[in-house]
Amino acid sequence: MGTARLAVPAVVAWAAAWAVVAAPDAGVPVAPVVIGLWVAAAAALAVAIVERQRSRARGAAARSAGAAPGRLRRVVRGSAAGVALALTAAALVASSAAIALEGRAASPLAEHAEQRTTVGVMVELTAAPRVMVSRQPDWALGTAADAPEQNAPATESMRIEGRLIAVDGTSVAPIPVSAVVEADPRLLQLGARLAFDARASPEESAESAAYRLRAQSAPEVASPPAWLAWSGGLRTGFADAAARLDGDGGALVPGLAIGDTSAVSVELDAAMKASSLSHLTAVSGANCAIITAAAFALAAAMGLRRGIRVVFALVALAGFVALVTPESSVVRAAVMAVVVLVAIAAGRPGGGLAALALAVVVLLVVDPWYARDYGFALSVCATAGLLLLAAPLSRALARVMPVPLAVMLGVPLAAQLACQPVLVLLDPAIASYGVPANLLAAPAAPVGTVAGLVGCLLLPVLPSIGFAALQLAWLPAQWIAVVAHTTSALPGGRVPWLPDAPGALLLAACTALVLRLVLGPPLAPRVRAAVVALLVAAVAVQLGVVAGGQWITRATRPGDWEVAACDVGQGDAVLLRSGDEVALIDVGPDPAAMSRCLDLLGVDRIDLLVLTHWDADHVAGVDAVVGRVDTVLHGPIDGARSSRALDPLVEGGADTVPVTAGAHGLLGSTRWRVLWPVPDVDPGNDASVVLEVVSPSYHGVFLGDLGEDAQRRMMTDSRIGWVDLVKVAHHGSADQRDALYERLDARVGLIGVGADNGYGHPTDRLLELLERTGTTVLRTDRSGTIALSPVDGGMRVWSERGGGDRASPTPPDAERVGATRG
Repeated sequence: MGTARLAVPAVVAWAAAWAVVAAPDAGVPVAPVVIGLWVAAAAALAVAIVERQRSRARGAAARSAGAAPGRLRRVVRGSAAGVALALTAAALVASSAAIALEGRAASPLAEHAEQRTTVGVMVELTAAPRVMVSRQPDWALGTAADAPEQNAPATESMRIEGRLIAVDGTSVAPIPVSAVVEADPRLLQLGARLAFDARASPEESAESAAYRLRAQSAPEVASPPAWLAWSGGLRTGFADAAARLDGDGGALVPGLAIGDTSAVSVELDAAMKASSLSHLTAVSGANCAIITAAAFALAAAMGLRRGIRVVFALVALAGFVALVTPESSVVRAAVMAVVVLVAIAAGRPGGGLAALALAVVVLLVVDPWYARDYGFALSVCATAGLLLLAAPLSRALARVMPVPLAVMLGVPLAAQLACQPVLVLLDPAIASYGVPANLLAAPAAPVGTVAGLVGCLLLPVLPSIGFAALQLAWLPAQWIAVVAHTTSALPGGRVPWLPDAPGALLLAACTALVLRLVLGPPLAPRVRAAVVALLVAAVAVQLGVVAGGQWITRATRPGDWEVAACDVGQGDAVLLRSGDEVALIDVGPDPAAMSRCLDLLGVDRIDLLVLTHWDADHVAGVDAVVGRVDTVLHGPIDGARSSRALDPLVEGGADTVPVTAGAHGLLGSTRWRVLWPVPDVDPGNDASVVLEVVSPSYHGVFLGDLGEDAQRRMMTDSRIGWVDLVKVAHHGSADQRDALYERLDARVGLIGVGADNGYGHPTDRLLELLERTGTTVLRTDRSGTIALSPVDGGMRVWSERGGGDRASPTPPDAERVGATRG
């Protein structure tokens, strides 16, 4: 079977895994699907065997008669074998998914989740944690009295992913879970074990984590085993050394070398994504290739025979995976490298596409949830693009430019063409300058990667030489940052495209047509003209739909809106309007998204800006409003985190006012009052500024990211009662107090949340709670920007995309929702 044909079983297995892991969510039983796939695979295999026996007999008869075997028979035989292989791969991954789903359902945690009881758990970390909220010690605010405490570790709110290995002190079959805990990030290394009390909420079956844990106590952290502990120390030392380097280059060095992007600022991250350079800090096949090639070459220089060289390279690769933590792209690249190395050891070097296909099937059998991982999909697509398109594109470009330049341009172009349909699913737009940015930045990446990795390995034994290597890595890293910032600031850098699956399919079809014209054999003039016409028509239609849709959206936007929830991705930004005055509660994570919302709603000036707290998903979009704000209300400051948001606003002419419960004022004819925080609350989610708003048209409360405990205290301290509108706390997380929502008894619940956000927001528990209280759910991930206008006895809803929610459907545009009370 040709190596290209091996891609078919991989694609079929991927489709099977994607469908089976989500089957319980759709109410489809998994067992009949698995049995059906095995029966179909067995039938196809039987056909292939019978056809092979018949073919041998006919071949022998043909040879005795001096005739050639029939070509059709060879095709039929090969097709039957291919179908059997594809169905077997699908049956394997479906069986793996069924076993994993059964293990999740049978976990002792399921009973505690159903009863919503607190239980003691132990979780073993399987990936690097992500910082959610920084909890700086008091000295970070710069008070001299606290200076002696500077050696105290900073506690941060960290999102962790791991395996549940014990419940109430009893070992259990491991299942994947996620949680948010307060801990010193230095302790949360790969393989560390955390013991804490928690409440569990089941995730949808399509999510990679079976349960989300809400910590009810501080975790006790046990160090990783000795064979893993070295990697944590090496990563921490590397990050500390890189922090001594200046600017964005210092933040990028750990990302280029080991994929550690924890030091990358929100602004730099946005610039890297806008310029299609974020892949440079994602550990993938290129990094694994460098490691295995270097180890293989070193073993060869030592005079070791081929088998020993392969073992040497495998050990080096395993160490590298432990160092960078086994993210999906890393695991995919490592498995592919193992397949290639085993083929080399056997004396039969495998083709890249065959190795990729085998790696995909193996990984989907190990973890079927990779099928729904965008990072895994992008990694596979990029590798396939390089294997299939890089060389042909380079040859085509070499006809009109020097060969070295053609190769430099062909490689990033191949990767971007292959990945773009997947990227459209994440952000319906095409980065105009992605290829030029990669052409400028990509050559610097290997230098930064190798120098940074060498420095990482040398720092523990030769610190001076190791830091010198980091300084060398800083130069290409800083260049990449400059390219990212420059290209992301150019006009026209983002071409809108159709969203979701239709947009991805259309882009894939257009890409295939272009590649056929450029790389395929010459077509007849009429056929070529027809292909070009089809391509032009497809692009024109989509641009017309997108541009026309934007025009229609602006044209149909209500002029009398009073509340608007902006679609800023995974974050919050809510506009309030009363007469000619406008207030904005939070600015979301992305200045570009915030600017688009303000333009859509025709907002030029903001009289009152409320920054509920300092998380990036609430304040990182502040650049969109600098110079347009009169007054800023905020809660307790948090050192550098609050300064990053407030300083630009002050420089733009805004006045800043710290507020606590009881502060009040007017916005036009609307009265507002601060319900929370009380004085002396530490910065963080539970110090969110909660605003009660009373206008002639509605009564609303906006909860920021307030958690359950703070919600309970606020209910005790304030006299809040029923409202017409609630901005749901923390994007619809499970950290909610039922009694608050029951008391509010709101008719409309706004949820600012990003599609496929990775946190499971909004949670089933929250949606069920809102359903019980009769609250209509309006979500920005499904409806886009949402505007509410007063209408007799209720609110009229307008949204960019429409859409709704399973618990309480979002009404169509211009439909009345609920009824205001008073």
